[in-house]
Amino acid sequence: MSSRSDLSTRHGLVWLNEAGWREALACVVDDHRFAVQRWLQLDWPAVIRRRDADCAPGEICLGIALPPDQDGVKLRIPLRVGLQGVCEMRAPLEIADVIEHAGSQWRNGLLELHGDITAQGLEIRVYGSLALQALTGQSYLRPASDIDVLFCPSDHLQLEQGVSLLQQYATRLPLDGEIAFPTGHAVSWKEWAQACGNLDNRVLIKHDSGVALQRVGELLAEFEERACAA
Repeated sequence: MSSRSDLSTRHGLVWLNEAGWREALACVVDDHRFAVQRWLQLDWPAVIRRRDADCAPGEICLGIALPPDQDGVKLRIPLRVGLQGVCEMRAPLEIADVIEHAGSQWRNGLLELHGDITAQGLEIRVYGSLALQALTGQSYLRPASDIDVLFCPSDHLQLEQGVSLLQQYATRLPLDGEIAFPTGHAVSWKEWAQACGNLDNRVLIKHDSGVALQRVGELLAEFEERACAA
């Protein structure tokens, strides 16, 4: 992520400057203030989340997720800051960045998946618990945790290749997550794999401000529209 237009991209990582953290702290409840202050002190990034309905054009909606408690409950703290409070933005972590932080039972599979992704020229990144564990060094993963991936295909062929690869590795790894289409619409890759055989099937899409149902054919057309615009 390299431009402020990318601030609507869910799951992206955002580092705040001093003014941004002051603004973030001003909007959190007292019970969450200590956790946010610790995040600030350790210079960990917040994560882009879906925009609130009343979010102004010059604001960005972020979130901080704390490690799960003994009951498995993960506290999520919503933040909202002005764009001037943003210091740096990055895409979600690459698979290579998280392998050493994954459970030993996942590492070989992730290493092989990374190799196949690289060989095929695909972009598949990681968000969620595994990414947060890699970023912060805290314990987010539990026995039932999934590996959340964000697959960003550049065209229809890559879409088919990537979904096939995820299906192959899902027999060995607890892969979950989304496909990000050119407009930023995101679809569960598992739901897409089941629905993509019929252009009239509808899938649940997520975007920066909500959710909706959309036809498979309409989503595929986004690749053609981007190619024509290039």
